Amino acid sequence: MKGLRGVVEGWNVGVEEALRYSRAMSTKRKNKNRGYQRLRVWQDAIRLYGETCRLLGVWPFEMKRIAAQGMSSVDSVHRNIAEGYCRRSIREYIHYLYIALGSLGESVSGYHAYSTANQLSEEDFEALDQLAFRLENGLLRLIEALERKRDTGSWIETLIVQESNAVYLGTNPTDA
Repeated sequence: MKGLRGVVEGWNVGVEEALRYSRAMSTKRKNKNRGYQRLRVWQDAIRLYGETCRLLGVWPFEMKRIAAQGMSSVDSVHRNIAEGYCRRSIREYIHYLYIALGSLGESVSGYHAYSTANQLSEEDFEALDQLAFRLENGLLRLIEALERKRDTGSWIETLIVQESNAVYLGTNPTDA
């Protein structure tokens, strides 16, 4: 068991290092296709993924399949935000944001199940649920804003960034 424990601990350190590396590289390598990295919802999805990996990555061997599924569902959120953004079509962008929202729902459902089964402490559940709630509200606001652009015909399918983080914050930035 000691050997496995070292692998798991090393894996967690690897996740933290990968997140730091990802942040550093995203500020160095910029182009219009990578504009999604500036979106608060994408940043929140990356943060939720990191926290989920940190908490589920230490589960014992017999729980690895369930932990992997929990990590996979939350991993899908940031990936779908990025893929939709890079598609450039507003129809596809909104479609992928809805997929991200569905994956987030799957993740939150898992957090509730883990908490009910005492596999996740109340404190850890609250931390994950709070991050997920912020992300969920941000995605809903982003989808609403994009649907308005689609309906008014104000979306231009180009590599120029058309969004602003202000639309995701609503009227009061502290309530998001």
